Amino acid sequence: MAAMLQPQIILLKEGTDASQGKAQLVSNINACTAVADAVRTTLGPRGMDKLIHDDKGNTTISNDGATIMKLLDIVHPAAKILVDIAKSQDSEVGDGTTTVVLLAAEFLKEAKPFIEDGVHSQNLIRSYRTASYLAIDKIKELAVSIEGKSLEEKKSLLAKCAATTLSSKLIGGEKEFFASMVVDAVLAIGNDDRLNLIGIKKVPGGNMRDSFLVNGVAFKKTFSYAGFEQQPKKFLNPKILLLNIELELKSEKENAEIRLSDPLQYQSIVDAEWNIIYDKLDKCVQSGAKIVLSRLAIGDLATQYFADRDIFCAGRVTEEDLQRVAAATGGTVQTSVNNIIDEVLGSCEVFEEKQVGNERFNIFSGCPSGQTATIVLRGGADQFIEEAERSLHDAIMIVRRALKNSTVVPGGGAIDMEISRFLRLHARTIAGKSQLFINSYAKALEVIPRQLCDNAGYDATDVLNKLRQKHASGEGANYGVDINTGGIADSFANFVWEPAVVKINAINAATEAACLILSVDETVKNPKSESAQGEAAASAMAGRGRGGAAFRGRGGRGMRRR
Repeated sequence: MAAMLQPQIILLKEGTDASQGKAQLVSNINACTAVADAVRTTLGPRGMDKLIHDDKGNTTISNDGATIMKLLDIVHPAAKILVDIAKSQDSEVGDGTTTVVLLAAEFLKEAKPFIEDGVHSQNLIRSYRTASYLAIDKIKELAVSIEGKSLEEKKSLLAKCAATTLSSKLIGGEKEFFASMVVDAVLAIGNDDRLNLIGIKKVPGGNMRDSFLVNGVAFKKTFSYAGFEQQPKKFLNPKILLLNIELELKSEKENAEIRLSDPLQYQSIVDAEWNIIYDKLDKCVQSGAKIVLSRLAIGDLATQYFADRDIFCAGRVTEEDLQRVAAATGGTVQTSVNNIIDEVLGSCEVFEEKQVGNERFNIFSGCPSGQTATIVLRGGADQFIEEAERSLHDAIMIVRRALKNSTVVPGGGAIDMEISRFLRLHARTIAGKSQLFINSYAKALEVIPRQLCDNAGYDATDVLNKLRQKHASGEGANYGVDINTGGIADSFANFVWEPAVVKINAINAATEAACLILSVDETVKNPKSESAQGEAAASAMAGRGRGGAAFRGRGGRGMRRR
């Protein structure tokens, strides 16, 4: 009786939404599967593109998993984890973003029946972790090294890795053309890791084949004053002066008060201002530089002054471009024109201003340190060029990774099938429930070849049966899906390669994410944040008249009850 009269303990604020247990876990798994379905069709060379229209009216057409995941405004807390692993895969290796989301969702999908049958999620997590270690060791064992090859051989191997990445993108039709361009760009920056040393400039117009690579720096002609047209537009072996100061008359006016006793003294002050700017310009000319670039404005007086002395100048050059010119030409950016010595001047073999489409570009080529490259992209629509830039970013990342971790594995779902076969065999040697869990992990890996077939319109069951049979025979480790015929083919012989680090990273990240989601058994939603959202929405809708009252009414009722 006493037990019945005990008051109810209220631990959390009223209105707190706390869902826990099996149902919560299954709901999280369903949310992650829904996210994966959004990017599922973008996988592989026959993958479809997504058109995303945001609230600002911007339209993005993309095939890149990470880009799509960023643009989807996902609010479900568990599903956000998949967005994070797609981003981490993008920043770490550049490619395989769709793969990592699909794998994580498939691992969860395979775990769902076990969870519903009452298996403890920690047992699943333990088996999944073991399976991922085994899978990664197997990848390392199957990987083929490209170390110790000559430069030409290395170039063709890297171009094949880049072509594999580009084949699933919008510019897949010109993958050979762009693959060799990307390899040259990455080899040009040498051992320097900074990605911003490869500039990508977008010029609408022309077709994709009009794109070209500059072994050096290219940037759009900056805003120029009168006198600019009289400057020479081409130099051979010029010296280049890089500045971070204004060469303008008005900038000399300090915010100071001057009291004059004689009106004639005013002229001397005006003359002093002119003398200061002429003194600066004289020092620039005496340095022997033929090209003067500044991050800040170069005024009309300076432009005319340089034109009279056959010197090219450009003001308001962006910080990034100026740094790339400095890296390429061996110059140093100066914040003063005093004491300009030869060591701080850069040089290049050829400088010219060229018309590209309807833009004029300043191009520095044949740079001594040569640690930078610029790709000028051409194409019809703006969205198309944007997507081409994202695709090239992926390819550049892949080539960099392949250069650093010089091992490659066969693509086209071959490596996934081989690991799947290996894990199935391994599972049979284990007693206990783990056997089932590792088997389900192995089955989940088959999602990659299956999705490749589905996206190309082939019969996935048929192709997967052929692949299983080939891999089980022991000599088909390199066999994957042949997208062109709908059968199976030796991916290695067809040069469908990808760096081993892409697969290792994808399996690692996907397993981590799946284990993280499986380990969550309760979600508590704080009511405060919801009422704050309600008020924000109410204030947004109050401007529309009627809507605000509905929101406020609901908020008020909750308050009275408290």
